[in-house]
Order: sequence, then C-alpha cells, then structure tokens
Amino acid sequence: MDFGFTIAAYAVAAVLFILSLGGLSGQESAKRAIWYGIAGMTIAVLATMAGPGQGLWLLSVVLIAGGAAVGYQLATRVQMTQMPELVAIMHSLVGLAAVFVGFNADLELGRVAEAFADQGLAFPRPEEISAEAAAFAKQFTGFAAILAKKTAVEVNILKVELMLGIWIGAVTFTGSVIAYGKLAGKVDGAARKLPGGHVLNAGAAALSLLFAAMYLGGAGVWTLVLLTLLAFFIGYHLIMGIGGADMPVVVSMLNSYSGWAAAAIGFSLGNDLLIVVGALVGSSGAILSYIMCKAMNRQFVSVILGGFGGSQGPAAEIEGEQVAIDADGVAQALNEADSVIIVPGYGMAVAQAQGAVSDLTSKLRAKGKTVRFAIHPVAGRLPGHMNVLLAEAKVPYDIVMEMDEINEDFPDTDVAIVIGSNDIVNPAAQDDPNSPIAGMPVLEVWKAKQVFVSKRGQGTGYSGIENPLFFKENTRMFYGDAKASVTSLLPKIE
Repeated sequence: MDFGFTIAAYAVAAVLFILSLGGLSGQESAKRAIWYGIAGMTIAVLATMAGPGQGLWLLSVVLIAGGAAVGYQLATRVQMTQMPELVAIMHSLVGLAAVFVGFNADLELGRVAEAFADQGLAFPRPEEISAEAAAFAKQFTGFAAILAKKTAVEVNILKVELMLGIWIGAVTFTGSVIAYGKLAGKVDGAARKLPGGHVLNAGAAALSLLFAAMYLGGAGVWTLVLLTLLAFFIGYHLIMGIGGADMPVVVSMLNSYSGWAAAAIGFSLGNDLLIVVGALVGSSGAILSYIMCKAMNRQFVSVILGGFGGSQGPAAEIEGEQVAIDADGVAQALNEADSVIIVPGYGMAVAQAQGAVSDLTSKLRAKGKTVRFAIHPVAGRLPGHMNVLLAEAKVPYDIVMEMDEINEDFPDTDVAIVIGSNDIVNPAAQDDPNSPIAGMPVLEVWKAKQVFVSKRGQGTGYSGIENPLFFKENTRMFYGDAKASVTSLLPKIE
C-alpha cells in the first residue's frame, strides 16, 4: 500500500481495537472498550476512503449509510434473549463477504491477465520486468495496481490466500446460518447427521483439497466454485451434527472462523488492518472456545466434529418427585436465611426477569443478608450473556462471581435460587457417566441447605437432558414465569 497516511491511521486503529478487546474482559471496562472499538472502526473507514478507496466515495457513503440503517434497526429491535442468534447471523455475513471478496479477487486477477495479454506482455510478470510492462502496469488503479506488480510466485500465493478466505468464509456462512436457526428454534436443536456422518465431512474436505490443487494448476474458476459448494456443505453438515448443549461453543468457534476468513482476505487484498483485525478476532475466538470447552469438560475437536450432543448410553433412572412451593414458602426461607446465592440462566433472559432479580437482591441486602450471583462459563447461549443482563439491571459487579470463585461456598449457603437454568446445575454431570454432559463442571447448588428452582414447567430445557436436582429432597420447584415469580416475592421480604 502506497498511502502513508492510511498506514499510520491503520496503526492507530489497530491499537484501539487491541485496547477494545482487552477492555471487554472486564465488566467495569467494557463500556469504555466499546467506544475504543467504535473509534477504531471510524478511523479505519475514513482512512480507507482517503486512501485506497479514493474515487468511490459516493458508493462508499451509500453503502455505509445503508448498513448503518440496518444495524440501527437491529440494535433497537433485538431483545437480549436474541443476542446469541444475532451474533451468529452476523458471523454469517462476515463469511459471505469473504466469499464475495475472494471471487472478486479472482475476477480482477483474470482481468489484469487479459489486459496484459492484449498488449502482448507477460503476466504474471517475470522477475526482470521490461520497461514497457512497467509503464503499462502504472495504468491500473486500486487492487488491480497491486496485482499488476506481482510475480508468478506472488500470484500463486495470492491464489492460496483467496482460496483459504473463500473456503473458511463459506464454512462460516452456512455454519452460522444453521447455528442461528438452532438458537432461534427454527432448526431442530438435536444433533443431526446425514447417513455417513463424519465420512461425508472428510470426503468433502478431501475433494476441497483436490479442487484447490486443480485451481492452482490453472484448471479454471469452476474448480473454485465447486470448492465453495463443498465448503457450504461442510459448514451446514458440521453444525447440524452438534447438539444444543454445545451451541455456546459453536457460536464462539464461528466467531473465530470469521476472523481467520477476514485475515486471509486481508492478505489477498494487501490490507494490513484487515490482517490484524482478522487475527485478533480469530485468535480470541479460538481461545474463548478452548476456555469454554475446558469449562464443559469437552474436547474442542470432538465438539466441532459433532462428537457431542447425543446420548452416550442409557441414562440413570431418577427417583423421587418434583415438589412445588409457593411464593410464601420461598419468602419465608429467604427471610430466615443469612446467605443466598442466585444462579441465573437463559430462562431469566427469556422472562426478562433481571430487573426483578436486581430488586430482590437490593431488598435482601438491605436486610443485612449476604447475596451473591454464581455465573457458569456457558450460562445462557452466549459467553457473558448473564453478566450483560445483570449489568443492565444494575447488579453490583463485586457480587457477581464466576463458578470457580463460588462453587465451594454452596455447603455454607442457606438458600440457593436457580432461575431458568438446567444443564449448568445438573448433578448428573458428576453422578451419571452415561449422561450427555458427563464430566462437565457444574454449579453444585444441591449442596446448599435449601434450593429453589424457578421454572415455567417440568420440561427438560434446551438440550433435552433431565435434571436430578429437581427431584432432590432439599429442592423445591417454584413454578411460573420467572419475572412474575420473583416480583411476587418482593412484598413478602421483611
């Protein structure tokens, strides 16, 4: 890139993106981190329009305005419960963009090669370029000007880069669409595979390599089209084969894929900032996926290959019955308790009960009781989902604890309240080796003196796994809408 100002601006934007990513690791600094990201993206867009985007200002402004309008509408209409599916569908757009940019790079490469051939000049250029070829190359602008200067080796490297961008982008696109469908309830959340399962995925991957080699050998753009179709299939079949219990990891993994697709396209376009940002997104998404797999006692490779989400054998039979309790009984236990731990889950988000939970917390703390929140790494359907909801409801950060910080405190806790959670408080993870979530670290709420579970009904939850917690002697089921149930407790706290 020959624009010195643009390079300097990209460096500033990259620093802001790094600060933004670092700030998002803590609730206190998250709001400031978002503004860092906004500032970085603004600088990046303006620098691009002033540099390599010169001459396309009107089109750029129209596209930016259109994207901003759509983004504003989504941001104002989407509920917090829909954030996981919004993130998934946004990943699909990044993947599709990578596919389009990759094909455009191939088309531009063909256009430059044809222009050189019409002049009787060699392209890709040899190491020792003729004066005539050098003069002709200067007639190109934008991305074509970069291509016109490439040698045969550099053109082959470009083809590898655009192939990677297209393949990863295509996998990300269809995978994210299916993830969106599962999270939104439009696609069956159970693990589904076509006959042949992993063999189909492996065969599609092998054919992708074959067509990639043929494309590099000059077979034509049809090989790139077939490679893309195979990648679309892999993305679809891969995510269809992953069960609902692992969907938070899938969303994080697709975030990583979208980053690597962007980085590959950044190499193709010679855009330094796109490379940096793609690498940041790709690596952070991969690290988060690893952390979440560790929190779920999953093997990352097994998750992304659809190794989980189905049953592993006959589950242990559950004895006992679910015993219901009314608001008066829960309120009496809370009035007598000294320590309370609240475990929020996706059901709290669906009921939009975080405000009522915050009011209950304030009232209990005003009575001198110790109230804390226990957050599992995969609570909800998106990493940090519960933290965002509680922060929105003005719950103090210092009483929101991670699983590792609070799990050992349950035996000394008078009351544990579970609001809309299932898998993350399921003792079968420890007691039943045949459970689909066997070995997954969970919040040991059953060790508290009393456990109250706020739940709409007797269903098994998103992943379809029965929970023995609901049948334990110290557990009582507080049935009903979570917001209405918690609100009914407020006037009864004395």
